[in-house]
Amino acid sequence: MGQALKHGYAFDPDDPRAPSVAAWERMTDEERARVVDMLPSEFELEPPEGDPHRVAASQVITTLDAYFRRSGRKIYLSSNLAVFYPDEPAFAPDLLAVLDVEPGERMKWVVGAEGKGLDLALEVTYAGNLAKDFETNVERYARLGISEYFIFDRRRLSLRGYRLPPAEPARRARSYQPVLPQAGRFASQVLGLELAVEGSKLRFFNGTARLEEADELIGRLGGMLDDVLARKDEVEQRAADEARRAEEAEQRAADEARRAEAEARRAEAEARRASDLERQLAEALAEIERLRRN
Repeated sequence: MGQALKHGYAFDPDDPRAPSVAAWERMTDEERARVVDMLPSEFELEPPEGDPHRVAASQVITTLDAYFRRSGRKIYLSSNLAVFYPDEPAFAPDLLAVLDVEPGERMKWVVGAEGKGLDLALEVTYAGNLAKDFETNVERYARLGISEYFIFDRRRLSLRGYRLPPAEPARRARSYQPVLPQAGRFASQVLGLELAVEGSKLRFFNGTARLEEADELIGRLGGMLDDVLARKDEVEQRAADEARRAEEAEQRAADEARRAEAEARRAEAEARRASDLERQLAEALAEIERLRRN
């Protein structure tokens, strides 16, 4: 049973919706905060589709999150976050992206409270409701003004993309136009990247560079760390060898100095002995000469 609030808005826990635009505009800040608190952050719209769906969706969000954190671009990304448009049934895309908002943690996305809707939605399908992803969402997301919508069919390993054309003032109802691939890649104007299916994965490209997934990045960084550690060991070993050789050279120099000092002492002793012998010889010759004269 719904809970009636002011301004013609009633909260129904079985069909939780954000207030209409008119009702939201009539609410005070306190009333709006109360409504946002009432809207659920967790609910199951579709039954789980198994590990292939879970792994593919997880790889998408972790790859993009790491890329945009490194790039410093201001973009909010989330996965399976409850989204509430005014007076619309809630939904939770496998990936959502909103440009030019703070990328802090959120429990739900309430368009009225955030001040803008989604710029991109991406769904991964494997064993789920194909009609929902390929038909219902195509009409609904376009009507809600979501600029781009991509669908990755993990089972069939295919990708589709849709984009809203430039708004025409005379047209109120909007519909998507297909994004046509170029050389197998689909361009996303929202992300500034290209999408393509490689093997069993949805991959993202910045120009010719493929964005690394988390495990690939960890593996590459781990390999770089191993190389650095190996070079560090080599440098330390070379330094130890140089220190040992320097110590040996110093020891040889000390030994040579000691030998030179000993040689000098021996030479000095020999010089003294030679001087003594010369003195003794001179004395002997003088004595002989004296004896001859006598």
